[in-house]
Amino acid sequence: MTVSVRDVALHAGVSVGTVSNVLNRPDSVRPATFARVSAVIAELGFVPNAAARQLRAGKSTSIALIVLDIGNPFFTDVALGVESRAALEGMSVMLANSGDNQERENQQLDLFERQRVAGVLVVPVGDAETRLRRLRERGIPVVLVDRRSGEGSLPSVAVDDVAGGKMAARHLLDTGRRRLVCVGGLPTIRQIVDRRAGAAQAVSEVPGATLDIFPSNDLTLDAGMRMGEDLRERVARGEIDGILAANDLVAIGIQQALMAGATPVRIPDDVGLVGYDDIQFAAASVVPITSVRQPREQIGATAVELLLAERGRASTEPPRHVVFTPELVVRASTAAATLRP
Repeated sequence: MTVSVRDVALHAGVSVGTVSNVLNRPDSVRPATFARVSAVIAELGFVPNAAARQLRAGKSTSIALIVLDIGNPFFTDVALGVESRAALEGMSVMLANSGDNQERENQQLDLFERQRVAGVLVVPVGDAETRLRRLRERGIPVVLVDRRSGEGSLPSVAVDDVAGGKMAARHLLDTGRRRLVCVGGLPTIRQIVDRRAGAAQAVSEVPGATLDIFPSNDLTLDAGMRMGEDLRERVARGEIDGILAANDLVAIGIQQALMAGATPVRIPDDVGLVGYDDIQFAAASVVPITSVRQPREQIGATAVELLLAERGRASTEPPRHVVFTPELVVRASTAAATLRP
C-alpha cells in the first residue's frame, strides 16, 4: 500500500504541514521534530512525490522533447545529445514522437503544458510557431530544433540545409553526373525545401545539367524501397544518373530496391547516390553511402543550452539562433565511373 504524507504525520504525531516542512524546508523545523519525522519516513518507506512538489512550487526539472520520427536514428542521436546536456543540469527528458502529425503534436504540447515542464524542445510539424509562442507566453520556454524560426521570434538550432543540398548536388556534378533527381519528402517540410533549393543552385551553375523532383509522404526505409522500385527503369534507361535522397533511411531503401530484381542497377556505375544525416547505417550499407553529415548530438546539446538561456532572457533581448554547417562524407556510392553520354 502507498504511504502518504498523512500517514507519516499520523505516525509521527505532527501535522501534515510539519511533514511538508521536513521535506521542503528542513531549516524551519526543530531538530527533535525533524529527527522524529525522518525516522517515521524511513520506517514506513515513504517516497515523496517529486512531480507534485514541483507543481506546488511552480518549478520542474523535466524537459520535453518532441520529434517527428523516433524510428529515425537522426532523432535518436539528437535525443542523446539532449539527455546528456540536460543531465549536467540535473534535469530529465520526456520524449514524445509526433509521427509528423499536427494533431498529435498539439495534444503533446497540451499535455506538457499541463505538466508545467521546464521547457519544450520541438521539431515542429509544419508551421507551428503561433501555437508555440502561446506556450512561451504562458511561462514555458520553447526552442525549435532542426528548424529555423521563420519569424525569428523563437530560439532555434538548425543546420544550413541549403548549403547541404548544394554540396550534395555539386559532388554528383563533379563526378560527371548530369541528370539528377531529389527523392523523398514534401514541400511542406522546410528542410526538404531548403535542400532542394541548394541542389537547384548547384545544377543551375552547370550547363546541360537537370534536376527532377520525386516527392513522397514518408521518409522511411520502406518509402525509399518503393521509390527505388519506381526509379529503377528510369535509371536503366539513362534518364537518371544521380540521386539525392531526403535522408539516409530513404537512401538505404533506394539502394536495396535498385540492386534487387532480375535487372539490378549498379551503384555507382549506373547511378550515384547521396543520402542526408550520415547515420551509422549509411556507412554499413552494401555499397557505403555518401551522405551529408549533421552534428546530431551537438544539435541536441545546443538546444538545451538555448533553453537554459531562454529561461533567463530579458524581454528586451532577441532570441538566439544557432545554425551549423553540414559536412559531406564521401563513400563508394558516388565513386566516379564511366557514365552514359
